[in-house]
Amino acid sequence: MGRTIDQIRALKLPSNMMQFAARGALSVPPDENLEILVYLAKHNKIFGDLARMTLAGWDEKASLAAASDPKTAREVLDYLASPENLRPNLLPALLENPSVPESQWLRFAISASPESIAVMLQSARVRAARKILESLRANPYLKADAASKVAELLSGVEDGAPAEVSVGSAVGDGSEGGAAAAVMAAVAEVTAEKTSVKTDDLKTDDKEEEVPEEAVSAYLAEHAAEIVAEEGKPFQPIGGIMDLLGADYFPVSTVQEMGSTDEAGSAPVGTAAWAAAAKASVATAASRGAPQTPVPAKRENTMQKINRLDVKGRIQLALKGNKEERSILIRDGTKVVALAVLEAPKLSDGEVEKFALQKNVLEAVLRQIPLKRRFMKNYKVVRNLVSNPRTPLDLGLGLMKHLLAVDLKNISANKEVSETVRSLALKMYKQKVEAANKK
Repeated sequence: MGRTIDQIRALKLPSNMMQFAARGALSVPPDENLEILVYLAKHNKIFGDLARMTLAGWDEKASLAAASDPKTAREVLDYLASPENLRPNLLPALLENPSVPESQWLRFAISASPESIAVMLQSARVRAARKILESLRANPYLKADAASKVAELLSGVEDGAPAEVSVGSAVGDGSEGGAAAAVMAAVAEVTAEKTSVKTDDLKTDDKEEEVPEEAVSAYLAEHAAEIVAEEGKPFQPIGGIMDLLGADYFPVSTVQEMGSTDEAGSAPVGTAAWAAAAKASVATAASRGAPQTPVPAKRENTMQKINRLDVKGRIQLALKGNKEERSILIRDGTKVVALAVLEAPKLSDGEVEKFALQKNVLEAVLRQIPLKRRFMKNYKVVRNLVSNPRTPLDLGLGLMKHLLAVDLKNISANKEVSETVRSLALKMYKQKVEAANKK
């Protein structure tokens, strides 16, 4: 008799056993249990959500053992190391695991958070890998102290002797307890900080400094394969153009010729007719000897600007554009464009709060938001993600523990979210109320 994972791949297990498998409740070795869960999470439409939820709460010790073992199945390692699933406490072990290819860390390094950069700079493997260090050097979130450490390491690698460095100062005050302590501090801030005035919201795009070309080039290089695959794909917003802009966005204009009462109630005409009428008016004025007034060019609106751009152009606009352009491009049906908005240096906390609550964005956008510590320090972002019915189940359930009792109560009565989310919200609300009453 073969392994259980082989039976699952061959669809030979009954439905009740598959449900046990998705809950991690089968009597199989821990490594095979993890392999089964990852397989279901990635390939099974019926039990995939349940498997992802189980993986999100999987035992930390067992997860660390799998992340450290070179014999762990490649699919499991890929799942654990993917940005959307990566747990901060597993990163050191995964970095040193030779079964996780260097190419994985090349992609990760280009957009890693400051906390992840600190962990990477402590890794012997990273310190000796010139290509990974070069990717880190192109990271737009690399701070000055970390940049000098990367330059020092690159110099050491080129000389054939990797330098030993201390990264305590590489990410602000992350020296105490390393990256794990920084992440725990972020969680504490999420719970304590219910609402606050965001200074980013007080800025205007006009006053902010220009986005460096290096940040744009780094994103384009990191996602070069995706850009090529999506080449020629036009802008198609999630939910449709009318849902994006609203029925009142496009004004209806009429042309009424001077001195003509017969056409005062004429039907609306398009831009071409408007231009022709304007030219005719100028020609009439010229024939009467009146001074000619040049007709101003019709100003291109934001939608027209976006519609004429290819994928690469929309990415550049997402990274360098203004708030209105980002609010449109976040709904781009092309994943690589929508995710570029979240990398924009000018992006404010207020914008992210709105993105977290939107139903007409790609699931990938909602999964990407919690991966950035800056966003997760904002309580409203966390609350909006849990309240959003489009947020993936595993993600929403994982974030719910950070919510205050009043918001848990509201979510438990929100008919738009799934029954699973409502039930857990009600349970957690009752637990918090009981704990408060005992004090």
